[in-house]
Amino acid sequence: MKKVLALLLTVAMSVACLSTLAACGGGEKADPVAALITLHGTSSTYDKNFIDAFKTACANKGLKKSQYTVKSDVGESNACYDTAADFADKGYKAIFADSFGHEAYMIQAAEQFPDVQFYHATGTQSLTKNLPNFHNAFASIYEGRYLAGYAAGLKLNTMKDKAVENNFQVGYVGAYTYAEVISGYTSWFLGLQAALDEGYTATMEVQFTGTWYDEALEKEAANTLINRGAVLVSQHADSMGAPTACQEESIPNVAYNGNTEKSTLVAYSKINWVPYFEMMIDKALGGASVDTDWTGTLSTDSVQWALGANVAEGTLAKVQAIEAELKAGTLKVFDCAKFTVGGEHLTSYLADVDGDYVGEKNVIITEGEVTYFAESYYRSAPYFDITIDGVTLLNTKFGD
Repeated sequence: MKKVLALLLTVAMSVACLSTLAACGGGEKADPVAALITLHGTSSTYDKNFIDAFKTACANKGLKKSQYTVKSDVGESNACYDTAADFADKGYKAIFADSFGHEAYMIQAAEQFPDVQFYHATGTQSLTKNLPNFHNAFASIYEGRYLAGYAAGLKLNTMKDKAVENNFQVGYVGAYTYAEVISGYTSWFLGLQAALDEGYTATMEVQFTGTWYDEALEKEAANTLINRGAVLVSQHADSMGAPTACQEESIPNVAYNGNTEKSTLVAYSKINWVPYFEMMIDKALGGASVDTDWTGTLSTDSVQWALGANVAEGTLAKVQAIEAELKAGTLKVFDCAKFTVGGEHLTSYLADVDGDYVGEKNVIITEGEVTYFAESYYRSAPYFDITIDGVTLLNTKFGD
């Protein structure tokens, strides 16, 4: 009799569960769609930017929480392959990794799972690997950095008492000596120079840390620059180290990847990954294809910037006007007339477009009367790796 009652109870519960799926957890069950692999967690401004955008895109596309997932603190090692393979085994259709060093392991996973789409930020090999299920993506963040630099230059115009013989010394905290970092600090510096009042110049020192994320090292690097005379500091590093050093020393700061909520913040720029993640999800759900190598722009809202509280009066309208020129193509960030290398303007340059660390492609283009370095024209990841005049690298071997 007890067995009969137990069976009847089980049937009754099953019927109730079917009629109220959400109450039994069934409302959340659906096929997995998208997975994100990040090098660090949300304490890293770089990784947090990806995580926030991924969750926003998944929500915008109506995915349930059971259909997407994030795995953080995945090293640039076999751990990346293992994580990607695990996601593929579980049925995820689109798998994205956010760090440069993840690329080899994502390619390995793409070769192993040809029916799954693998996506990677900042990488260089999608154009040469010819894998239909492996994609690279980046954005023209150099344009956003140029705009943030322009805001910084306008700020310097209000700090003329800090200039030495009409020259402002500024500093930049960089992670690695990669083209991505060099492209970023050069575009930022060019924007800053373009905004300076007539008769004033700027020079920049760069201190590298040898890591994407180390708050103590980044703070130390910023303090080194400040102690050497920098009156304004920017960064391509992923912690609050540099902004904190600037706050403590009352030095204006330009950040990356988000608002630092510091009173010294002049401006920041970031890549908005929402548009790309939405395309990736659309593809996973049976929609249109995604380019093998994709570059987001200001016009696709993939590059964003904003101002902090520590800005010069009238900055917003002036930076918006420069942004309009960039969108229209009438202003080129790397206009060769605006900088020199060894005292000369570039007329040709063989860049490493194939990602094999050998320069093989001339990337200097002339359109009408403008000759410029065509950054991210032949691939999404930056390849501007030149030290221009006015920039001094304090260290190139980490630990110097």
